[in-house]
Amino acid sequence: MGIIDRKVREKQEMRKSILDSAMKLFLEEGFANVSIRKIADKIEYSPATIYLYFHDKDEILYALHVEGFEELFRRQQAVLSIRDPRERLRKHGEIYVRFGLENPEYYNLMFIMRSPVKKVSETGEWKIGVRSYEFFQTEVEAAMNAKVLKRMDLQFATFGLWSLAHGIVALILRNRCPMLDHNNLTSAALQAFSAMMENFELQNA
Repeated sequence: MGIIDRKVREKQEMRKSILDSAMKLFLEEGFANVSIRKIADKIEYSPATIYLYFHDKDEILYALHVEGFEELFRRQQAVLSIRDPRERLRKHGEIYVRFGLENPEYYNLMFIMRSPVKKVSETGEWKIGVRSYEFFQTEVEAAMNAKVLKRMDLQFATFGLWSLAHGIVALILRNRCPMLDHNNLTSAALQAFSAMMENFELQNA
């Protein structure tokens, strides 16, 4: 391995170390209570080292939010092995719900916290989020073309189903579901999504 390749690898490893340490601290102490200095202390480097990789804490939060979307998109690929368009759509909902409930910290960064949005506003685009959304939209369109989903405006149908899954996850993560059995929240969430999706389906398909 050449000097340039080694330096690139070392930079990648340092960046990953910063992000991993930051996430651990966020989990232990909460986002608001973690500073650049605390992250630096965690990896036993000076704050100046952190600033070589990230401009501020918001940029670290944005990078972690990207990691979350990368994992969500990786999980979404599981639908490609399913032939039935209706089941692919249901699987998408299941993947989204399970991801959110299993990764509340990532989900918070991806969809709830305002900090990562600052970076999105600066760049003027949200490619990492739109990629997952558009992948889901292709499945909604495929279900319509297969006549297992009611024909309607594709944009609104996609947004409606995505919002349904998001609302279910957000309510559970924010502890707004005292009416549900807390020992079986994931099952309840999946059943709720499935039940509401029936309103979009063609029953005689």
